[in-house]
Amino acid sequence: MRTTMAAVACLAVIVLLNAETALSQSTQGRWMVGLHGGANMWTSDFDKYKIGPGGEVVIRYGINRTISLGLMGGYEELKTEQSTTTTEFPFIYQKLKAIPAALVLTIHFAPLTSTNWYFYVGGGAMMYQRLVDTGIPYPDDAYRTTYIIPAGVGFDAFLSNNVALAVSAGFTNIGDWVDMRENSSPDGYITAKAGLNFYLGSSDADDNDEDGLANGQERRLGTNPGNPDTDGDLLKDGEEVNRYRSNPLKTDTDGDGLADGDEVLKYRTDPARFDTDNDGLSDGEEVTRLKTDPTKADTDGDGLSDGEEVLRVKSDPLRVDTDGDSLSDWDEVRVYKTNPNVADTDADALKDGDEVKNHRTDPLKVDTDAGGVNDGAEVQRGTDPLDPRDDNVAAPIVLQRGASVLLQGVNFASGSATLTRESEGTLEKAFIALVANPGLKVEIAGYTDNTGSVRVNERLSRQRAESVMSWLVRKGIDSSRMTAVGMGPMDPIASNSTPEGRAKNRRIEFHVK
Repeated sequence: MRTTMAAVACLAVIVLLNAETALSQSTQGRWMVGLHGGANMWTSDFDKYKIGPGGEVVIRYGINRTISLGLMGGYEELKTEQSTTTTEFPFIYQKLKAIPAALVLTIHFAPLTSTNWYFYVGGGAMMYQRLVDTGIPYPDDAYRTTYIIPAGVGFDAFLSNNVALAVSAGFTNIGDWVDMRENSSPDGYITAKAGLNFYLGSSDADDNDEDGLANGQERRLGTNPGNPDTDGDLLKDGEEVNRYRSNPLKTDTDGDGLADGDEVLKYRTDPARFDTDNDGLSDGEEVTRLKTDPTKADTDGDGLSDGEEVLRVKSDPLRVDTDGDSLSDWDEVRVYKTNPNVADTDADALKDGDEVKNHRTDPLKVDTDAGGVNDGAEVQRGTDPLDPRDDNVAAPIVLQRGASVLLQGVNFASGSATLTRESEGTLEKAFIALVANPGLKVEIAGYTDNTGSVRVNERLSRQRAESVMSWLVRKGIDSSRMTAVGMGPMDPIASNSTPEGRAKNRRIEFHVK
C-alpha cells in the first residue's frame, strides 16, 4: 500500500508541476467514463492490515460547473490477517472478493481549470464472498451484501479536450459484520487509484480549440470554436479578446495596415490602436514606408515627433540633422526658424550651423550687418559680417540669369593678360555677386578692339578672360561655376574708329547662365 500511495503521490506532483501547459476544460453538460486502477487497505477488526488490488469504472454527468452525478462500481480484493487463531475464528487470513457499486455525487472545486480538484461522496451496496487461509469460502460460498458509503478527493488533469488523467484517494465505509467481528471502530477500506477519464461530447463551457475562450463565448462572438485563430493573424482568439482587446474576426483590427499578430509579435505595437505612439502617423506607415519606430513618437530623438517631421516640416524623421548643417531639426524649427531641409536657408554661402555657431550671423539674413556685402562674401574675403563699416561696396553688381553684365573697370596692361591694380575693386564686386548667387553660373567673355589680326585678338581676349577666372578661383569661387572664352573683336559696343571707342571695346563681360 505504501508503494502504491507513493506512486500515486509522485504522479500527482508531476501533473501539478506541468499544469500550466495542460488544457482547461469543463465537465458541465458532458458524460464521463473513467477507468481506474490501484490498491486498497481493509481497515477491519483484525490486527494486521494488508494491501489488495482494485479497479473501478465511473460514469457521471456534469449537471453544472461544480456538480456531477454518477455511478461508481468495480472490483476490490480486501485482505486482512490476525496474529493467532481462536476457537471462534480458526483462521489467520481472510480475503473478500468484493463488487461495490454506488451512486456518487461529485463536487468540483476548480471548474474550467487544467487541474480540476473534486470531492465525492455517495452511497450504495457491495456484494462480497469471503475466503480464508487456503482460499476456501467461509462459512460457505455464498455472496453476501452490505451497504457502502464511499467518500474521497481527487483531481482530473486534462490531457486533451476529451481525456483527463484521474488521481483519487478515499475511504469507503462498509458494514461492521463483514469481517465477522463486531467492534466500535468503523469498518471499511482505504483506496488510492489512478486512471483515465474520457469525456464525451462538448459543452458551452468547454474550450475545444484551446484558445482561451469557452465554446459558448466563441459562439456569442462569432468566432470558430474549432479554430484557435479564427482570423488567421497568428494570435489566438482568447489572446485577442482577453489580453490585446483586438477583434478576433479581423486580421487588422485597427486598420493600420499591419496584421494584429505582426503588431504583437514583431513590432510590439498595439493591435487595437491605429497610432501606437501618438505621433500622427499610422503604425503601418511607419513600418512599411517611413521605416520609423512605431513605438517611439520621436524616432531620431531630435525633439520633433515623427508626424510633425513628415507631415508639417518635411524633414527626415530618421535623421537628427536632415540637411547636415550641424543644427538639429528641433533647433532649426523651434529656435532659429530656419529650414531644416536646406543647409543654407538665406543662400549666403554659409551653412546655417556655421552662421549660428561660428560667425554669430543671422541664418535668415543674407547680409546680417546690412553693409551691402553678404555674409558669405565677407567671411571669404576676411571682413566682419557683423560690422557694416568694412563692407565698402558701392553700386554692387547684380546678376540675373540670361543677362550680360559689363565689368566696368577691369583693365589689363597693354597687349597682355595682366590685370591692372585698379581692376581689384570691380573684381571684388564680381566676387561678392557670385557668392550672393550660388545657384548661378557665368561665362567670362573677353573682348578686344579690331587692331591687329583676328587670331591674335581672340587668343589675347581668351587669356584675359582666364586671368579674371583665375583671380575669382583664388578668392574662393568654385571653378565649375565659370568658363572663360575669347571673343576677340566680335560684338563691339562702340566705334573702333576712335581711341575712346576702341577702349570701350576692350572689355570683360559676365554672361549669366
